[in-house]
Amino acid sequence: MADSIKVPTMAEYMAEGKAPEVLFWVGCAGSFDDRAKKITRAFVKLLHKAGVDFAVLGTEESCTGDPAKRSGNEFLFQMQAAMNIEVLNGYEIKKIVTTCPHCFNTIKNEYPSLGGNYEVVHHTQFLKSLLEEGKLKVEGGKFKGKKITFHDPCYLGRANNEYEAPRELLEKLEVELVEMKRCKRNAMCCGAGGGQMFKEPEPGKKDVNVARTEQAMDVNPEIIAAGCPFCNTMLTDGVKSKEKEGSIAVMDVAEMIANAEDL
Repeated sequence: MADSIKVPTMAEYMAEGKAPEVLFWVGCAGSFDDRAKKITRAFVKLLHKAGVDFAVLGTEESCTGDPAKRSGNEFLFQMQAAMNIEVLNGYEIKKIVTTCPHCFNTIKNEYPSLGGNYEVVHHTQFLKSLLEEGKLKVEGGKFKGKKITFHDPCYLGRANNEYEAPRELLEKLEVELVEMKRCKRNAMCCGAGGGQMFKEPEPGKKDVNVARTEQAMDVNPEIIAAGCPFCNTMLTDGVKSKEKEGSIAVMDVAEMIANAEDL
């Protein structure tokens, strides 16, 4: 993505007396992790291509509190949530899209009881709606015919029952979509959920992300597709542990769509 692509902030919109169609909630990973930033850029590129009127909070965005809550610190979660809700309600935000299922789940399901009521959509759902409205065109490009398997993020799949949106997008890329033995409702966690991303794994015979990566490798994919920055990190580490990074790529669905034509 060219650095010249402008990403407006809510403060800039407010100063002009305008309101965007949707707020893009970037999330901690998408803001600070170098790998996840590529997912953020890819999604912004698609938003611009589709002519979506969007804005970000920028420095006013804080962690949703998901890691604190899942790790058992309810007090810290409520403090973080209250701050975010105050900012969101101050801007009268109605619709939020995010590339992170953790942020998606927390804002959608945990914030309403604390006074934060918004329409919250995952980026794969949003891209699917843009496709259906004719605002975005998805073609196979360089991914056409490639063997892809999709890893279901826990907070998108089992927590929110969304399995089809990412798969429909992948099918539009004309890939050969092959399912892992454990997929959809029976999918296995990559190991990053519930605050596990930020600690060493408990003693055991095998790290969870390696076990999940092996399940993906069983179907011999060229690309393991994901819809979550945390899953992306865990699966990438799993591929590296198997020394397969030269033959298996790990990519977000948004990256695949944005890069399909960039031959």
